[in-house]
Amino acid sequence: MKKMVFSVIAAMCVFGFTACGSDNSSSSAPSETTAQTEAAQQETLTEKTDEMTEAEQSDEEKTEPKKNEEQSQNTNVNESKTADTVVVYFSATGTTKEVAERIANVTDADIFEITPAEPYDDADLDWHDDNSRTTIEMNDPDCRPEIANDTVQLEDYSTVYIGYPIWWGDAPRIMSTFVESHSFEGMTVIPFCTSGSSPIGKSGENLASQANGGNWLEGERLDASISESEIQDWISEMN
Repeated sequence: MKKMVFSVIAAMCVFGFTACGSDNSSSSAPSETTAQTEAAQQETLTEKTDEMTEAEQSDEEKTEPKKNEEQSQNTNVNESKTADTVVVYFSATGTTKEVAERIANVTDADIFEITPAEPYDDADLDWHDDNSRTTIEMNDPDCRPEIANDTVQLEDYSTVYIGYPIWWGDAPRIMSTFVESHSFEGMTVIPFCTSGSSPIGKSGENLASQANGGNWLEGERLDASISESEIQDWISEMN
């Protein structure tokens, strides 16, 4: 009898252990499956994020050339702009250039820079040196320095502003080269100059005498720091 009771108890213990092992196995399986599922979802999310990033980069690469193309087209439009007024100038140091650009802005004019075939360096511009290039040129009324880029078509304009620095009380000889090479017939020509303190003097009259026709106005010396509103006042006084 005791043996039978012992056998029953032993059997119940074995059944209990088996059931516990089965419960533990069942509870651990969903945990491993969940981890695998989360890892797969994360991998999928990462792949989609990478795809979106590549797509955005592709869109940026497609957009950037379009922006550059639009900027290029705008630049071409500005370069091909035409008007009935042009500002022609020569500037050795940049002072006359800045004033000329302001005049062009105020008058909505085209602008053309006279470029010498042989640029002037600091030694050339040394007016203290009797042997400097500019001293020699200005001492020779017949000197005509060559222009590298005389391509402007003046017949397209009715008003021409002519700008230059004052050298030795007159316009640089390269300005004589320019006015003698063009016809100003039927145009209004307005000289202007820049200088440390020297007035425009007879420089405009001298250029007028060398030019082929044109209605040459008296002209004016303009300060290097002149504002666009002051330029507008100057222009208004001439009219």
